[in-house]
Amino acid sequence: MKRDQMLSVRISHGMRSSMSKLWIALVALMVATGAHADACHAKSSFNTIYDFGDHTGDPLSPTAVGVIAQGRDGNLWSTTLSGGTNNMGTAFKLTPGGKLTVVYNFTSTTGQPASGLTLGTNGNFYGASFNGGTGTACSGGCGTVFELTPSGKLTILWNFTGGNDGQSPYSGPIEGTDGNFYGTTYQGGTNTVGTIYQLTPSGKLTTIYQFDAIRGAFPIGPLVQATDGNLYGTTAGFGFNYGTIFKIVPSGDFPLTLLFSFDVFNGAYPYAGLVQGSDAKLYGTATGASLFGDVFDITAKGFTELHALNGSTDGAIANAGLVQATDGNFYGAAQQGGNGFGTFFRITPEGTFTVCEDFSATDGAEPLVTPIQHTNGILYGDTSLGGDINNTGVFYSLNLGLKPFASLLPTSGNVGTTVGILGQGFTGTTAVSFNGTAAAKFTVVSNTYMTAVVPTAATTGLVTVTGPSGTLKSNKNFRVTK
Repeated sequence: MKRDQMLSVRISHGMRSSMSKLWIALVALMVATGAHADACHAKSSFNTIYDFGDHTGDPLSPTAVGVIAQGRDGNLWSTTLSGGTNNMGTAFKLTPGGKLTVVYNFTSTTGQPASGLTLGTNGNFYGASFNGGTGTACSGGCGTVFELTPSGKLTILWNFTGGNDGQSPYSGPIEGTDGNFYGTTYQGGTNTVGTIYQLTPSGKLTTIYQFDAIRGAFPIGPLVQATDGNLYGTTAGFGFNYGTIFKIVPSGDFPLTLLFSFDVFNGAYPYAGLVQGSDAKLYGTATGASLFGDVFDITAKGFTELHALNGSTDGAIANAGLVQATDGNFYGAAQQGGNGFGTFFRITPEGTFTVCEDFSATDGAEPLVTPIQHTNGILYGDTSLGGDINNTGVFYSLNLGLKPFASLLPTSGNVGTTVGILGQGFTGTTAVSFNGTAAAKFTVVSNTYMTAVVPTAATTGLVTVTGPSGTLKSNKNFRVTK
């Protein structure tokens, strides 16, 4: 697939015509709002907690990749491509209850972020703009990688030049276990079809792979570092013309390994990244070509299509990726289908598929961003269109009655490593343990963030925090490394 073809596919999936927007707005006026039960749990409730565009300077129309992060403050953080005081996009935070604050307004110099934000171990956020920056080889700039503090100070760590370092990153970087950041560019590089880079915290960039079309082209979704230490990701083009799944060693000392080439019969055009399940398998979504997209897993033994979307009741075009919730199931969103405005779905690791919610225009339309589970147990996400009046998207929540938990950053380390713990109700904490071994040193920083030092006799397993409100367990094992 050629670059201009890839872009046309993405635009057709990510935007509606003005007539479609008018139709959604009209439907929004006729459909009642409010929480309601859904098919995934009898006592669950779906709520629109914020309508983008209701206030001057609001973020507007969150789009892919748009990763949502939970900060140390317990708020949800992300970006939009448009809106804000300059209409060049924003970085914003939203309380779980729905109070929104714009933290940063992007400019033509910084570029527009499609990446969303990821939380670093230092408490700052990291993302990328697909244009802007000082690179002169690209019209409007070749893009940047940036660091954003919780107080709103933005620092550009790297300006892409459009040369061998790449250009136009859609997704932001992830922090590796070695403390460096890893990400991809959509275009540029030796073969003009994208790169994989390593970036030090101080801003030194090394290109560790140049995509060559055969092993993939035009990566959009973020990378994931699996428990084996390798980086895994997807490309939206080439291979067999429909995209690929790959792995690479973070050092770049070994060639990239092509794990799978999509062939349209097993899905096509994976826009989102992968997620590693508790069973160590990698799970993901594909948007589809002539078909309607699917959900899959991949292991060393091969690729398995878990469910093919039917284009109607199931939904169609799964731009968003998956999140594994604490009930062991995966949750995701399809851009279209259902009532015509997209669906929110659940799928078990074995492939049992259930639509939890049909978006109805008023409560959102065309979700493009991977959902997140907050440590309060509730699932959150956003949509690119829909809303009560403005048709510029919503932020929504889905409460399935799942219990609060603790989240770890990082999720592996040696004895003596200081581990950040996200959650709630930490004030008055009396004990922290690593797989049953008590931590002698822990510090409560706030009610939503604390740290603990991995004790000498710790073994791999769950981290438990005990306090006045009860016990919180981590949603992932902490791996004690030698």
